[in-house]
Amino acid sequence: MPLNHYVTLGRSGLRVSPLCLGTMTFGEDWGWGSSVEDSVRMLDRYVQLGGNFVDTANMYTFGHSESIVGDYLAADRSRRQELVIATKFFGSMQSGNPNAGGAGRKNIVWACEQSLRRLKSDYIDLYWMHCWDYQTPIEETMQALDHLVAAGKVRYIGFSDTPAWKCAQAQMIAHFRDWTPLIALQIEYSLLERSVEGELVPMAQELGLGITPWSPLKYGILSGKYRRSAQAPTQANRGEWVTSSLNDRAHQIVEVLTQVASEAGVSPARAAIRWLQTRPGVTATIVGARTLEQLDDNLSSIDATLSAEQLQRLSDASVPELNFPAAFLKRSPAFRNPMTVINGEAAGPNPLAATAARKAY
Repeated sequence: MPLNHYVTLGRSGLRVSPLCLGTMTFGEDWGWGSSVEDSVRMLDRYVQLGGNFVDTANMYTFGHSESIVGDYLAADRSRRQELVIATKFFGSMQSGNPNAGGAGRKNIVWACEQSLRRLKSDYIDLYWMHCWDYQTPIEETMQALDHLVAAGKVRYIGFSDTPAWKCAQAQMIAHFRDWTPLIALQIEYSLLERSVEGELVPMAQELGLGITPWSPLKYGILSGKYRRSAQAPTQANRGEWVTSSLNDRAHQIVEVLTQVASEAGVSPARAAIRWLQTRPGVTATIVGARTLEQLDDNLSSIDATLSAEQLQRLSDASVPELNFPAAFLKRSPAFRNPMTVINGEAAGPNPLAATAARKAY
């Protein structure tokens, strides 16, 4: 499947590549990341291979990531219509200003204007709420986003890193009030982070949200470079993000991953991303890189071939511990089979069972 095998994102007509280019690494302002020159080379490579989906955020490298993408678009104006540009609001961009962050109307409108300026564009294709703002009524957030769509500054909207119940509330309010609905959900999802399969993934499938996983390699751990057997573990550029996740379970999963990758003749990174692409509800996995070589390896995952048996081994090695009631529904026949016989009588259709079966927990 090539990058130009475009798929519709959620319940919309927006067509995107099955792998999205994440730009959190664009710029060296955080002390790690890619130079401007390397960032442009990665953009060129991704576009040349047929990719059209680029994801950034206002706060990535203090706005520099958006500026790099904007300069790239400005260098050839024909690129703007060819590419789907996604960015995010939420993070504060002005120290000391209480209204320079969050999901209130004042910040949403201001953040959008600032992102448009850095992106050198008249509109944003997909505007994400970067994180749930529990201090702001969701009605205010959704109406402000709807106004941006009506003004032509935003085409589609989505949520990132937000609880399933809040996403569902927002989506239902949008439908009932005839506001712009969400079309996508961005969440952390990988072999090392599968707790989202309890509620977020089924919710997204039910409400028409295309899933775009971030950190498919769990900060590089699933690239295979942090091995338990290594005499001197590779220094993690992201510090505690990596070291806090390097536990016994992670090492066990990486061991299975490296075995499967070796059998398939691919790198562990390619195998991990390929596994994720096969998961129910996943539309476009966000892949990032610090170097062109890393990007090439991640993008080549689209052509990786893993057998059903190999995919199952990866799934079995990484079975998540899910919150109630996901695990309960999975192990309870009465809820999985809508016609389970109880005390000699058919229990009859059960909506919970039908939902559980449909989501294939």
